[in-house]
Amino acid sequence: MIDFGSTVDCQGELMGSVVHRMKRLLNDPDNPRSVSSRARAKRWQELLGRFPDLADLRVLDLGGMPSFWRNDSVRPAAVTTVNLVDAAAPEPWLRHVVDDACDPVKVSGERFDLVVSNSLLEHVGGYGPRCRLAGVIHDAADRHWVQTPYRYFPVEPHWTFPALQFLPVILRAAVVRRWPFGHATLDRNAAIDAILATDLVSATEMRHLFPGSEIWRERAAGLPKSLVAIRA
Repeated sequence: MIDFGSTVDCQGELMGSVVHRMKRLLNDPDNPRSVSSRARAKRWQELLGRFPDLADLRVLDLGGMPSFWRNDSVRPAAVTTVNLVDAAAPEPWLRHVVDDACDPVKVSGERFDLVVSNSLLEHVGGYGPRCRLAGVIHDAADRHWVQTPYRYFPVEPHWTFPALQFLPVILRAAVVRRWPFGHATLDRNAAIDAILATDLVSATEMRHLFPGSEIWRERAAGLPKSLVAIRA
């Protein structure tokens, strides 16, 4: 007699194993061979090429965390990270500030050599806050590196789902609640909150926010995957 319960359990375990392997391959930050980790490593090399004097610079990282700088190959002279999430920064060259990157009152008036911001612009809450963030960046330093995922790349990067950013909110929330390869949540309201808190940026808007900056296109499979406003 066939034990259908055991068969279902085995299928569930197999599916769970496949999902786990795919997540490690696609977007596991702890797997240096994952697609996302290799993309970040390549982007870091581009940053080093654009700012070869990084080791001598005072850096303001808006939206960043101390761990990003601890783990990289080149250490700037000093780094201040600004994030809404607290983090330890015991190193003398590294300071972490809990503040709003769009209005960082705790570093207001300070000047830096370089502002870095990675994957923050799409999360600050729409065009108005993005303008304020761009103003902070322009005021804090003459040089900047501002990276954000490109709106028209065919795969939405936070959930690794094709064309998710173009679907109605209710359909996006349904995907977020069920799709296993991104930041999944089963709660409907939490899924809608996550969707509404993510608004990808176009090249036109990047040029408008950062006039005079080069807009470098980071590519995957020949297509622009993210945009970086660079003033070196």
